[in-house]
Amino acid sequence: MIMRILGEGQYEIADQHLQDLNELDSALQAAVDQGDEAAFATALSALLSAVRRLGTPLPDEVLKPSDLVLPDEGTSLSQVRILLSGEGLIPG
Repeated sequence: MIMRILGEGQYEIADQHLQDLNELDSALQAAVDQGDEAAFATALSALLSAVRRLGTPLPDEVLKPSDLVLPDEGTSLSQVRILLSGEGLIPG
């Protein structure tokens, strides 16, 4: 799976890491649902850090279609609320 972090780049994520990322995404969804800005900032940072840690960065000259696009760390809770579906940012 290819994930893009806006303003940063693309990462290839092995299927074996999707469950871990979905757990972090669930925490993000809960923080947004509760309107908890502090928990939201922590959860978004944790999710993006995990994508960076678990994923393999794609070189800038390689452009593949992204399966998922994640907001950057400067994105507000209200902006992420608009992006979320009932399944969070990462479906599944």
